[in-house]
Amino acid sequence: MNIQDGMVVGMHYTLKNYAGDTLDTSKGQDPMVFLYGFGNIIEGLEKAMAGKAVGDAFHVTVEPEDGYGVRDDALQQSIARRDFEGIDDIQVGMRFQAETEDGPIPIRVVAIEDDKITVDGNHELAGERLHFSVSIESVREAEAEEIQHGHVHGPGGHHH
Repeated sequence: MNIQDGMVVGMHYTLKNYAGDTLDTSKGQDPMVFLYGFGNIIEGLEKAMAGKAVGDAFHVTVEPEDGYGVRDDALQQSIARRDFEGIDDIQVGMRFQAETEDGPIPIRVVAIEDDKITVDGNHELAGERLHFSVSIESVREAEAEEIQHGHVHGPGGHHH
């Protein structure tokens, strides 16, 4: 059975950055299970899986445009410490939800200098060329309810 839209795929993966540092891996865990063709993983990786089958192993490089996006410098800004109401101990790496005109966006603290806190709304991997090593562990047709909900149900997937 080959991977196509509406299939539930189980995969093992290792993600490395351009420098070859391992950023994430499923090794030693259950395979990552997702509904193919529904935007549940980054576009570049999903495209590279089309037509693959159980037992296939491959490497793919995903450019920023097909990964976590190109960095947008407008999403990084300095905010006065007083704008973090009720939070006394702010540390680099902390994550928050910022309310914007377009709705909430996740931000993280990237620098602290006196009373200025620099936050970044870009994904941590925005602008990065990503290198994946992937092995396909399982492929099955999705159930109607999974298609309707846009995600996997059951073991290794989403539970209601």
